[in-house]
Amino acid sequence: MRIKSVLLCLSAAAALGSTFANATPILVNGNFESTTNGGNKQLSSHVTNRADRTTLTGWTSSNGNDGGYNFVLDSAIANTWDSAIWLRDNGNGYSASPGGGNVFASDALYWPGVLSQTVTGLTIGKAYTLTFDYAMAQQSGFSGVNKQNYWEVGFGNATQQTRGLDLADGGFSGWKTASMTFTATGVSEVLSFLAKGTAPGAPPFMLLDDVALASAVPEPATWTMLLGGLGLLAFLARRRMAAPV
Repeated sequence: MRIKSVLLCLSAAAALGSTFANATPILVNGNFESTTNGGNKQLSSHVTNRADRTTLTGWTSSNGNDGGYNFVLDSAIANTWDSAIWLRDNGNGYSASPGGGNVFASDALYWPGVLSQTVTGLTIGKAYTLTFDYAMAQQSGFSGVNKQNYWEVGFGNATQQTRGLDLADGGFSGWKTASMTFTATGVSEVLSFLAKGTAPGAPPFMLLDDVALASAVPEPATWTMLLGGLGLLAFLARRRMAAPV
C-alpha cells in the first residue's frame, strides 16, 4: 500500500509540474483567429480603419513600408471566389488547415512581408521547440510551376528554414508539420516568418497555421520530484525485502 501511495503521489507531482511548466502561454494567437478588423483581408503593418485591411493580434506584418502582400485567409473558403485571395482548386487536393479556421498567407515573390512577434517569459540558455503547419498553393488566374518555396524562420539571432516545397501547375502541396528547436539568448526573442522562393511568373502562396512554442525538456522541478520519488520507491522496496517473513 505504501508503494502504491508513492506511485500515486509521483503521478500527481509530474502532472502538476507539467501544468505549472506550461501554465503561462509564451506565444500569442498562434492560430491566427484573433484579428483587429475581421479576417479574410490583407494585413496592414498597424491597426487601421480601412475596411479592406486588418492586423493579427499579437503579430506584426511588415515589409518595411506596409504589411506586405500578406493576408489572413479563412482556409475553409480560400479556394472560392469569396476569399480575399482565391487559391486554385481544380481537383488538386486542396484542403483547409488541420486546425481549421484562419491561416496566414504570403506571396514569396511579390512584396512579401515579415510576420513577427516578440515572445516574452523565456529563460536564457533554455531550449524551446517551435511547431507549426504549413503548405503552398497557387493563386487563381495564374499558371506555372513553383520550385523550392519555404518559410525562413527566425528566433532572436538564429535562423532555420522549412523543407522546400515544389508545386506543379495548379497544384497544392498538402499540409506539412515542421518542428524546430531554438535556444533562448534573452528573456525575450523576436520570432519571425518570411516566405521565400525562386519560381518566377507563377505566384505561389505559402500558408501557415497552428504556431506553438514550448519548452523542449521537462522543467527541473519536475525532474527533481520524479527522481526523489524513484529514490523513495527504491528505499521502500529494499525495506520490504529485508523485513522478516
